[in-house]
Amino acid sequence: MQHVFTIALTALVASASLALPQPAFAESHDHDHTQEHDHSHAHGRDDIYNGYFDDDQIEARALTDWEGDWQSVYPYLRDGTLAPVMRHKAEHGDKTAEEYRAYYETGYATDVDRILIDAGRVTFFRDGAPVQGRYEDDGHEVLTYEAGNRGVRYVFEKTGGDAEAPEFIQFSDHRIAPAASDHYHLYWGDDRAALLDEVTNWPTYYPSSLDGAEIVDEMLAH
Repeated sequence: MQHVFTIALTALVASASLALPQPAFAESHDHDHTQEHDHSHAHGRDDIYNGYFDDDQIEARALTDWEGDWQSVYPYLRDGTLAPVMRHKAEHGDKTAEEYRAYYETGYATDVDRILIDAGRVTFFRDGAPVQGRYEDDGHEVLTYEAGNRGVRYVFEKTGGDAEAPEFIQFSDHRIAPAASDHYHLYWGDDRAALLDEVTNWPTYYPSSLDGAEIVDEMLAH
């Protein structure tokens, strides 16, 4: 059964580490979410990406949308690879490049550097050590942000696997209908409802096949 409801988010202070299972991750990150928006026209792809859509546009999605081998972008932030992205944000935003870096330091922080998703199984790697769970669809939730835009979390519940694997995982990738994901923010933990309140830490994953420069190009394209 799908669970769809609207939640007004408030900022929380989040823990960045994953000692599976632990409270997981969330987002309130900067993707031009405060931009002026004209509600008089139909919501297209860019509107949806920025969080403006109608309820009847939302569709169920399967875990296969996120299948693949994924890497955390957090190491690239820490080693300076993402510096061009921070400078670009500073040119178009309301923070300095260093302020954006600090913001994303909190947002991207995680010690899970790789995630492998295949055939309903999700494997989390921390320092090369795997923890795996099997997951099934548990509906989706619609979140309303302070800026007035919205996001959809796609929720999956553990049905088997390692005891250390989290009971719930929630995906956000700026999509609201079936499509293969090109990157995503992941939240995980044992309390389904609590994950929806987490707004400061949103570990972000891109395909492991991309190198740092290619991830920079992908981010600048958005």
